[in-house]
Amino acid sequence: MSYRAPVEEIGFFLRHCTSLPQAMAEGRSDLSFDLVDSILEEAGRFAAERIAPLDRVGDTVGNRLAEGAVTTAPGWRAAYAAWTGAGWNGVAAGEAFGGQALPCVVTSALTEFWNAASPAFALGPVLTMGAIEALTRHGAPPLQEAFLPHLVSGRWTGTMNLTEPQAGSDLAALRTRAERQADGSYRIFGTKIFISYGEHDLAENIVHLVLARLPDAPAGTRGISLFAVPKILLAGDGTLGARNDVKAIGLEHKLGLHGSPTCTMTFGEAGEGAVGYLVGEENRGLACMFTMMNNARLAVGIQGVAVAERATQRALAFARERRQGRAAGAAPGEMSPIIAHPDVRRMLLTMRAETAAARALCLRTADALDRAERHADPILRAAAHAEASLLTPIAKAFATDAGIKVASLGIQVHGGMGYIEETGAAQHLRDARIFAIYEGTNGIQAIDLVLRKVPLAGGTVAEGLIADCRAAAADVLALNAVEFGQTGARLSEAVDALGRATRAMLDWAAEAPEKALAGATPYLALFARAAGGAALVRTALAAHGALNAGADDPRLMGRVTLARFFAENLAVEAAGLEAAVHGGGAVLEADPALAL
Repeated sequence: MSYRAPVEEIGFFLRHCTSLPQAMAEGRSDLSFDLVDSILEEAGRFAAERIAPLDRVGDTVGNRLAEGAVTTAPGWRAAYAAWTGAGWNGVAAGEAFGGQALPCVVTSALTEFWNAASPAFALGPVLTMGAIEALTRHGAPPLQEAFLPHLVSGRWTGTMNLTEPQAGSDLAALRTRAERQADGSYRIFGTKIFISYGEHDLAENIVHLVLARLPDAPAGTRGISLFAVPKILLAGDGTLGARNDVKAIGLEHKLGLHGSPTCTMTFGEAGEGAVGYLVGEENRGLACMFTMMNNARLAVGIQGVAVAERATQRALAFARERRQGRAAGAAPGEMSPIIAHPDVRRMLLTMRAETAAARALCLRTADALDRAERHADPILRAAAHAEASLLTPIAKAFATDAGIKVASLGIQVHGGMGYIEETGAAQHLRDARIFAIYEGTNGIQAIDLVLRKVPLAGGTVAEGLIADCRAAAADVLALNAVEFGQTGARLSEAVDALGRATRAMLDWAAEAPEKALAGATPYLALFARAAGGAALVRTALAAHGALNAGADDPRLMGRVTLARFFAENLAVEAAGLEAAVHGGGAVLEADPALAL
């Protein structure tokens, strides 16, 4: 099944539900929507024609490791060369190093296209963009000048090296060490695991961003430094020189993302250590790495959206063609396409609604990041930064959970054929499963939300977002249009449930953090149900207004239908989630032997 990028849907959202039009009008962006549309269309075409055909071969053939070198699947090198040649690798980077500095809300849409076409292929560029961001914000000028032009062009790629065998999410336990050298460089010794694109044959060099400890570093996360460790060192004239003492010694065999090489990396195996260069300040590496991780967390949320979109398109095409049983009203003896059966339509609408809500939350997060970076008013920049900080864990967790749920429903729509690899439906579920785990598990996102992000500014940031959701529900109720059904009432109930749960979380975060932790995951899901429903309502209201203004496009009414379906079928989960937030954690305090 061919992939079709949702260019029109995203373009509509950018026009009506982001700050991009205002930024254009105020001169904060030199883009026009004609240009944005052309970028989206060309990116969608590239994703469909050049990347999507590789997804199957990447899954079935995968990668091969021999003598420390990884060979990627057939066709991947040529596609990557076309990708870099077209300039796609530099869309988010600053112009000073050859990038295009497009707004995050636009580059996030492009990230969805690449990942929908093949998440295993797109993961490499996503990591490189994160490395570019970290070096741009924290690298010393000589390091930026040496590395960034090559990373921005795509001639080099970047990685993120955090995890060690004994230190997964607990970075305080990492043991990789760094030693100072007289010339200002460092020598790195240690082993890192689960390193995506740690070794490959797509680019001429790889820059590893590595967390390590100095001998005199404080204990815990306060004693971690960040280093840029190139696979191949630079000679004195800036050209590629000798091979650094960094090597891939293992290639993981995974549930999904088979086309993405996930490596075990050793640094300093030959004895003298891998040459590394400090990024930021000594013992302040975690703050630098979090620049890359926050970038990656939004990108991983978008990966969830992307696979959900691809799984939905595949399931919808199958449901229109596959004939089974006779639907109500069909002629006797005639088999109906399964899309005619109400339960199949319910599954398909669930897939579309979850995908659209997840996309809206990710794009809203990206829009907040743009305002935090580009708005002229420093007070509004600070407010946007706080908004993005709050939304990031919600977007990452909700969108990746949606990717898993939608991919699973896609298999269900296919029936037995979905369990057979040849249809491609199963691959989406296998690929999506990691998104809820890497770049901070979704449980960690929930902890971050309730202990750090909701209490921001005394809870006023969260309360502001809740007020915005409540206003969306009020606007639907005031419209009193029959097409929206019970959308306003159901969304109001979800927002009220979120408001009550938030007040409880604010109290618990300060006085009883164990209660906040016990209810963190259902609270995040509750926040996503209310905020996702409100985002779909805003889109639907814009579509309804266009219809009333005389627009003749059936896709506009489809947006109203999706918002209504989400409110009446998915946002109604809010009451149960609120109950779990308030009382569901009590059983966790019981004797674990009774249940475990």
